[in-house]
Amino acid sequence: MNFNEIVGLDKADPLASKRDEFELPAHTIYLDGNSLGALPKAVKSRVAEVVTQQWGNDLIKSWNVHNWIDLPIHVGEKIAPIIGAAKGQVICCDSISINLFKLLSSALTLNTGRNVVLSTQDNFPTDLYMVQGLSDLLGTDLCQLKLVQEQHIKQSLTDDVAVLLLTQVNFRTGQLLDMQTLTKLAHDKGILVIWDLAHSAGALPVELDKCNVDFAVGCGYKYLNGGPGSPAFLYVAKRHQSAVKQPLSGWMGHAKPFAFDANYQSPENINQYLCGTPSVLAMSALDAALDVWQNVSIAQVRDKSIALANVFISLVQSQSCLADLRLCSTENSSQRGSQLAFSHESAFAICQALIEKGVIADFRAPNILRFGFTPLYTSFEDIWNAVGILVDVVNTRLYTEPRFNLAGKVT
Repeated sequence: MNFNEIVGLDKADPLASKRDEFELPAHTIYLDGNSLGALPKAVKSRVAEVVTQQWGNDLIKSWNVHNWIDLPIHVGEKIAPIIGAAKGQVICCDSISINLFKLLSSALTLNTGRNVVLSTQDNFPTDLYMVQGLSDLLGTDLCQLKLVQEQHIKQSLTDDVAVLLLTQVNFRTGQLLDMQTLTKLAHDKGILVIWDLAHSAGALPVELDKCNVDFAVGCGYKYLNGGPGSPAFLYVAKRHQSAVKQPLSGWMGHAKPFAFDANYQSPENINQYLCGTPSVLAMSALDAALDVWQNVSIAQVRDKSIALANVFISLVQSQSCLADLRLCSTENSSQRGSQLAFSHESAFAICQALIEKGVIADFRAPNILRFGFTPLYTSFEDIWNAVGILVDVVNTRLYTEPRFNLAGKVT
């Protein structure tokens, strides 16, 4: 592949104009949007307006005047079509960890008589930690975590499993699990399913309703570009909402929070999953960020994601000096999310050297160099230039310099 072909791909890109809606620093190729999305320009003006006018001038009146009180519902409804959900099933609140605690508790309560939460050994750690914490709280008679390898999920769906907890896209390898098939297999065994969409919402087509999913969680700061610490979201299928009960019965989840009743009364809808007062600044930032998705086809996003990754693989494999970078992600694009993982004994140092040279990727222990592709603002020329810089870093052995082996708190 040559540079003229790369230019041709950018010219033919139906999403190319979306790049202009983001603040992208000069002399930087950002391939880490799967960890933190870039800043949409609309967010800057929205946050400034919320701070200066709404908070600064209208003060507490803004809960009604600017409808702060309904932001979790409003933002949830914006996210719903991105993840294939009908109205009334998605709400924006808290973090993935907190929302997982709520949903795990709900699912175990619905599926009494069983105590196993089945998940994968390489699931994102916070998902596993929340199960472990719930198990410590309830005791293993009511909640017990069982871990299996991804390829052994199907045969592990036994009669003692209450909940199957899976992440649709593996955070290390980018492996994409078959949501529809695994959900049906679980249901056939009387098992409820919780899907973590952290690495899939906004990156590929997600069809929660079509797949008959029970519960799901996701974050707002990766492909949805809501900013660091952006609120998460959760999905509860309409068919479960009248029967579930979540344990964090905060006042915002009360049927009538401003009645200030001493006794908790849960609404029989998605609103019961609210807990405390939402962060209006963070929620407003995510609300503005989601406007980028207007008139965007998720099918086009997926097509470009696959094309970006395939170009990256092709360019890397054409360079003999990069032979020690072993692709850990599948080359089958239909079974992969919007990221690529390469293993190397010096993955951390290579990552740090790339960052110094203006290519922001990330490292995942123990030896993974990870590149994320965010189709709304990543160009094919970005890919061309990033691989060129990677070749330079490896050829010159720049990464062997001691400063690139100094780890900060965040890697």
